[in-house]
Amino acid sequence: METRGQEVHLDKQEARSGATPGVVRYVLLISLALVIIALSAIWLTGALTTPETGGHADTQKAVAEQQDQAQ
Repeated sequence: METRGQEVHLDKQEARSGATPGVVRYVLLISLALVIIALSAIWLTGALTTPETGGHADTQKAVAEQQDQAQ
């Protein structure tokens, strides 16, 4: 801390009352990567296990066709 006349000058560490190691940025980056991986896995498993319906959202028809094929 330095005093020039009536002004008090503080360095960054004194003004912030502590050090700033930058850990938050790593936590955000790691959590963002994990979320992207998790959502991609959920999307891929859903896309790979959903029956092909020719681009239409007719799930009842697809289920009926699968049951007919199974019998």
